[in-house]
Amino acid sequence: MSEGCRVAIVGGGTAGLSLATTLRRLGVSGIVVLEREEDAGGVPRHCGHYPFGLREFKRLLKGPDYARRLVREAIAAGVDIRTGTAVTKLHKGGRLSLVCGGETYDLQAERVVLCTGVREASRAQRLISGDRPIGVMSTGALQGMVFLQGLRPFHRPVILGSELVSLSAIMTCAHAGIKPAMMLEEGPRMLARGFMRPFPALRGVPMRFGVGNIRILGNRRVEAVSYTDAGGLPREVSCDGVIVSGRFRPEAALMQDSPLEIDPDTGGPVIDQFGRCSDPHYFASGNLLRPVETSGWCWQEARDTAKRVAADLAQEARAQATVTLSVNSPELRFVLPQRLVPDAPPGGMAQMQLRLNKPVSGRLYATSGGQRLWSGALNTVPERRILAPIGPIITAAPIHEVLMETSVVCSMESRPPK
Repeated sequence: MSEGCRVAIVGGGTAGLSLATTLRRLGVSGIVVLEREEDAGGVPRHCGHYPFGLREFKRLLKGPDYARRLVREAIAAGVDIRTGTAVTKLHKGGRLSLVCGGETYDLQAERVVLCTGVREASRAQRLISGDRPIGVMSTGALQGMVFLQGLRPFHRPVILGSELVSLSAIMTCAHAGIKPAMMLEEGPRMLARGFMRPFPALRGVPMRFGVGNIRILGNRRVEAVSYTDAGGLPREVSCDGVIVSGRFRPEAALMQDSPLEIDPDTGGPVIDQFGRCSDPHYFASGNLLRPVETSGWCWQEARDTAKRVAADLAQEARAQATVTLSVNSPELRFVLPQRLVPDAPPGGMAQMQLRLNKPVSGRLYATSGGQRLWSGALNTVPERRILAPIGPIITAAPIHEVLMETSVVCSMESRPPK
């Protein structure tokens, strides 16, 4: 069986629902959202805490209320949301293979937008050693158990990481009456933004920075976590669970056997400034592009992508000559987009996004063939969004490749933690 639509959106989370709703409000019909879960709404469905919705709805909402509002708006706009529907393969030209209720069929779309989001790195991916007891899980798994199943998997866990999602883990624990024993961060300072740094202390959760050699101990269940402190001394904290938080990776499994090019730096698709993938029938938006941004950021990014998709539907999909963007310094983790179309009409991204591998103070440069196109100050830490203008690169054409480089004044890794 086969059917068709104008735009198929893979993923019914914040980005997918925002994009679908915006397309309908722009007058585009035939919008289908494909969501493998039984309920649409994405990660916020599992986050039974504030703050969601300030950017989008100008009011403070808990995650499940926020997700329900996104779904209601999409349905009211006329979006066809198909839950319990898994996309099994991406084909050239916008054809998708699907499974729903045990039945398989193909969906041919004029354009496909991938909004499959991110997942946290597992214990194995983070190379955390030790025993293999019960009680080790990601923040997402914890949220699902607490908010969707009403379970309390442990009483005194250790949280590994200090990203924004790690603070979400503290709030989820509080909801279930769980008291974290400690937060451990391998870096020299908290990765969540400065105004959030007092939050663990306010919740009575001690923090340790600069830790190493993390090892999980326990026979049947977790009993303790051992580590070396910032001074290299061995330490151990008793606990009955471990929350492995953060270090997100794009949920890009569908792309592994597809016509789409994957960027090895982000782990997501290679896109141009319009969000268009290497097969021009495909676009991508949201946290699939890079790990990780807030729901509010993804909501706005998806709205912008929807306008570009709507404009693109008016013309034949075709590959265009591009300028390649890449990172050329060990301090830089990735740059997004990875390609720019110099002769394209306006309406694309005005800024590129970058991230760091380690804390850096210095300058950021865009160069091509030894020519400096742009430079700006750089003073930040990993997991923080860095923005740089695309305009100076577009206007510098004809060029074929642009390298993003750093000039490091000092590495902030040597500074005392805050």
